[in-house]
Amino acid sequence: MADQARISNLDSIESFRVALIVFINKTRQALDSVQDAVKKTRGWVQTEQPAYWQQQIRMRQKKLDQAQQELMSARMSEFIDNPTVQQMAVRKARAALEEAQAKLDRTKAWGRDFDRTIDPLARKTDSLRDYLDSDLAKAVAYLVEIQKILQAYNETPAPPASSPS
Repeated sequence: MADQARISNLDSIESFRVALIVFINKTRQALDSVQDAVKKTRGWVQTEQPAYWQQQIRMRQKKLDQAQQELMSARMSEFIDNPTVQQMAVRKARAALEEAQAKLDRTKAWGRDFDRTIDPLARKTDSLRDYLDSDLAKAVAYLVEIQKILQAYNETPAPPASSPS
Protein backbone atom coordinates (compact mmCIF):
# COMPACT_ATOMS: atom_id res chain seq x y z
CA MET A 1 0.00 0.00 0.00
CA ALA A 2 1.32 3.45 -0.85
CA ASP A 3 2.18 5.88 1.92
CA GLN A 4 1.52 8.94 -0.25
CA ALA A 5 -1.28 9.84 -2.64
CA ARG A 6 -0.26 10.71 -6.16
CA ILE A 7 -1.82 13.98 -7.22
CA SER A 8 -1.11 14.45 -10.86
CA ASN A 9 -3.57 17.12 -11.95
CA LEU A 10 -4.80 20.11 -9.97
CA ASP A 11 -6.16 21.74 -13.11
CA SER A 12 -9.48 19.93 -12.91
CA ILE A 13 -10.23 21.58 -9.55
CA GLU A 14 -9.33 24.96 -11.04
CA SER A 15 -11.53 24.27 -14.07
CA PHE A 16 -14.43 23.36 -11.83
CA ARG A 17 -13.91 26.50 -9.72
CA VAL A 18 -13.87 28.69 -12.83
CA ALA A 19 -16.99 26.98 -14.20
CA LEU A 20 -18.73 27.51 -10.85
CA ILE A 21 -17.86 31.21 -10.88
CA VAL A 22 -19.18 31.54 -14.44
CA PHE A 23 -22.38 29.73 -13.40
CA ILE A 24 -22.84 32.05 -10.41
CA ASN A 25 -22.37 35.16 -12.56
CA LYS A 26 -24.73 33.99 -15.31
CA THR A 27 -27.35 32.97 -12.77
CA ARG A 28 -27.13 36.36 -11.06
CA GLN A 29 -27.63 38.05 -14.43
CA ALA A 30 -30.65 35.85 -15.13
CA LEU A 31 -32.12 36.65 -11.70
CA ASP A 32 -31.56 40.37 -12.32
CA SER A 33 -33.42 40.02 -15.62
CA VAL A 34 -36.28 38.23 -13.89
CA GLN A 35 -36.54 40.92 -11.22
CA ASP A 36 -36.48 43.65 -13.88
CA ALA A 37 -39.20 41.84 -15.85
CA VAL A 38 -41.37 41.55 -12.73
CA LYS A 39 -40.98 45.27 -11.99
CA LYS A 40 -41.68 46.20 -15.60
CA THR A 41 -44.74 43.95 -15.75
CA ARG A 42 -46.02 45.34 -12.43
CA GLY A 43 -45.79 48.88 -13.80
CA TRP A 44 -47.42 47.85 -17.05
CA VAL A 45 -50.33 46.10 -15.33
CA GLN A 46 -50.86 48.57 -12.50
CA THR A 47 -50.12 51.87 -14.26
CA GLU A 48 -49.83 51.79 -18.04
CA GLN A 49 -52.75 49.55 -18.91
CA PRO A 50 -55.35 51.26 -16.69
CA ALA A 51 -54.30 54.62 -18.14
CA TYR A 52 -54.52 53.23 -21.66
CA TRP A 53 -58.01 51.80 -21.14
CA GLN A 54 -59.23 54.96 -19.42
CA GLN A 55 -58.07 56.90 -22.47
CA GLN A 56 -59.82 54.38 -24.71
CA ILE A 57 -63.03 54.77 -22.70
CA ARG A 58 -62.92 58.56 -23.13
CA MET A 59 -62.24 58.22 -26.84
CA ARG A 60 -64.95 55.58 -27.35
CA GLN A 61 -67.42 57.60 -25.28
CA LYS A 62 -66.86 60.53 -27.64
CA LYS A 63 -67.48 58.26 -30.63
CA LEU A 64 -70.67 56.95 -29.00
CA ASP A 65 -71.85 60.49 -28.29
CA GLN A 66 -71.12 61.45 -31.89
CA ALA A 67 -72.95 58.38 -33.25
CA GLN A 68 -75.95 59.11 -30.99
CA GLN A 69 -75.96 62.70 -32.19
CA GLU A 70 -75.91 61.53 -35.81
CA LEU A 71 -78.78 59.13 -35.09
CA MET A 72 -80.80 61.90 -33.48
CA SER A 73 -80.12 64.15 -36.46
CA ALA A 74 -81.09 61.36 -38.87
CA ARG A 75 -84.38 60.78 -37.03
CA MET A 76 -85.22 64.46 -37.17
CA SER A 77 -84.20 64.79 -40.80
CA GLU A 78 -86.93 64.53 -43.37
CA PHE A 79 -84.48 63.25 -46.01
CA ILE A 80 -83.64 59.95 -44.22
CA ASP A 81 -86.52 57.49 -44.02
CA ASN A 82 -84.75 54.68 -42.15
CA PRO A 83 -81.75 55.53 -39.93
CA THR A 84 -80.44 51.93 -39.75
CA VAL A 85 -76.89 52.95 -40.64
CA GLN A 86 -76.83 55.39 -37.74
CA GLN A 87 -78.43 52.82 -35.41
CA MET A 88 -75.74 50.29 -36.35
CA ALA A 89 -73.06 52.92 -35.71
CA VAL A 90 -74.52 53.56 -32.24
CA ARG A 91 -74.62 49.83 -31.45
CA LYS A 92 -71.05 49.41 -32.67
CA ALA A 93 -69.82 52.40 -30.65
CA ARG A 94 -71.69 51.17 -27.54
CA ALA A 95 -70.15 47.69 -27.90
CA ALA A 96 -66.67 49.21 -28.28
CA LEU A 97 -67.22 51.31 -25.16
CA GLU A 98 -68.44 48.29 -23.17
CA GLU A 99 -65.42 46.31 -24.34
CA ALA A 100 -63.05 49.04 -23.14
CA GLN A 101 -64.84 49.23 -19.78
CA ALA A 102 -64.61 45.44 -19.38
CA LYS A 103 -60.91 45.50 -20.22
CA LEU A 104 -60.33 48.30 -17.72
CA ASP A 105 -62.11 46.27 -15.05
CA ARG A 106 -60.02 43.17 -15.86
CA THR A 107 -56.83 45.22 -15.87
CA LYS A 108 -57.67 46.70 -12.47
CA ALA A 109 -58.34 43.20 -11.12
CA TRP A 110 -54.99 42.00 -12.48
CA GLY A 111 -53.32 45.00 -10.86
CA ARG A 112 -54.89 44.18 -7.50
CA ASP A 113 -54.00 40.49 -7.76
CA PHE A 114 -50.51 40.98 -9.18
CA ASP A 115 -48.60 41.18 -5.91
CA ARG A 116 -50.54 38.34 -4.31
CA THR A 117 -49.93 36.11 -7.31
CA ILE A 118 -46.39 37.08 -8.29
CA ASP A 119 -44.70 37.81 -4.94
CA PRO A 120 -44.55 34.17 -3.78
CA LEU A 121 -42.86 33.26 -7.05
CA ALA A 122 -40.52 36.24 -6.87
CA ARG A 123 -39.51 35.23 -3.34
CA LYS A 124 -38.27 31.94 -4.75
CA THR A 125 -35.83 33.86 -6.92
CA ASP A 126 -34.69 35.71 -3.79
CA SER A 127 -33.95 32.40 -2.05
CA LEU A 128 -31.99 31.29 -5.11
CA ARG A 129 -30.01 34.54 -4.97
CA ASP A 130 -29.29 33.91 -1.27
CA TYR A 131 -28.09 30.41 -2.16
CA LEU A 132 -25.80 31.85 -4.83
CA ASP A 133 -24.45 34.58 -2.57
CA SER A 134 -23.85 32.41 0.48
CA ASP A 135 -23.52 28.69 -0.22
CA LEU A 136 -21.97 28.83 -3.67
CA ALA A 137 -19.66 31.67 -2.66
CA LYS A 138 -18.48 29.45 0.22
CA ALA A 139 -18.04 26.58 -2.22
CA VAL A 140 -15.72 28.71 -4.35
CA ALA A 141 -13.71 29.67 -1.26
CA TYR A 142 -13.50 25.98 -0.22
CA LEU A 143 -12.23 25.05 -3.67
CA VAL A 144 -9.48 27.66 -3.33
CA GLU A 145 -8.53 26.20 0.05
CA ILE A 146 -8.57 22.67 -1.36
CA GLN A 147 -6.27 23.81 -4.16
CA LYS A 148 -3.84 25.36 -1.68
CA ILE A 149 -3.82 22.27 0.54
CA LEU A 150 -3.31 19.89 -2.38
CA GLN A 151 -0.64 22.14 -3.88
CA ALA A 152 1.23 22.17 -0.56
CA TYR A 153 0.77 18.40 -0.23
CA ASN A 154 2.02 17.88 -3.76
CA GLU A 155 5.14 19.97 -3.08
CA THR A 156 6.04 18.06 0.08
CA PRO A 157 8.79 15.54 -0.53
CA ALA A 158 7.82 11.90 -0.20
CA PRO A 159 9.01 10.19 2.98
CA PRO A 160 11.83 7.76 2.40
CA ALA A 161 10.65 4.26 1.74
CA SER A 162 11.35 2.00 4.63
CA SER A 163 13.32 -1.04 3.65
CA PRO A 164 12.17 -4.38 5.03
CA SER A 165 14.64 -5.78 7.50
